[in-house]
Amino acid sequence: MRSLDVVIDKLAKKRFSQKKFFEMLDKLDEFSFLDDDIKYEMLKSFGLPIFEKNGCLLLQTKFRKLEDETFCIIDIETNGSKPTNSQIIEIAGVKFQNGEIIDKFESFVKADFIPETIQRLTSIAMEDVRNAPPLKVVMEAFKTFLGDSTFVAHSVKFDYNFISCSLYKIGYGVLLNRKLCTIDLAKRTFKAKKYGLKYLQEHLNLKVKVHHRAYADVLNTIEVFKVSLKNLPKDIKTTEDLICFSKIGKIVE
Repeated sequence: MRSLDVVIDKLAKKRFSQKKFFEMLDKLDEFSFLDDDIKYEMLKSFGLPIFEKNGCLLLQTKFRKLEDETFCIIDIETNGSKPTNSQIIEIAGVKFQNGEIIDKFESFVKADFIPETIQRLTSIAMEDVRNAPPLKVVMEAFKTFLGDSTFVAHSVKFDYNFISCSLYKIGYGVLLNRKLCTIDLAKRTFKAKKYGLKYLQEHLNLKVKVHHRAYADVLNTIEVFKVSLKNLPKDIKTTEDLICFSKIGKIVE
């Protein structure tokens, strides 16, 4: 879906008429045979925060103030590095709005095998996942929980792509939520020798010392996110401002 990401990035940067945007989608095989109403509903069901106004499609994140945005901070543990031949074994998410945690999601996922190296790394044993809910049940619940909130993670590419691929494999489409990497944002808002979560636990004196467990890593990511938000330039007002700044803002030296 890389070409779809390109189309959405264009929507994030400029205003498009609904007709023009759907014409761009028509060039993609996944959307070429669908009518406009189905395209619109499909994009929304995939988590893209769009709305229509005066014949134009717009991203809500371009207008939503930071204090009004629902950020969903997410972490997963997996039994391998690639979604093509491994799976999620634990997932956690916390909805964060205006400095407060407003909701949370946490679950083990049924698995038939966890390599010993990952059991040692995560302390997740087969006893934890053998009778856990199956992936399809967990991911359906998680997708509902996530909605169209902004997806936030420390090294977001891994979590976002793994979850998106997992959803696609079980028939729930892909993720199109706007996303934000707290490593990228941290590099632009405070100075540290390293930006891995384990190092930042000590550097920022974070209270949760557990590492490589989904919910614990989410809580620490929230604290990193809070520090970054306190150090933002004053001209960062909307969610899309923040996403853009995290990618192209000046790195702290």
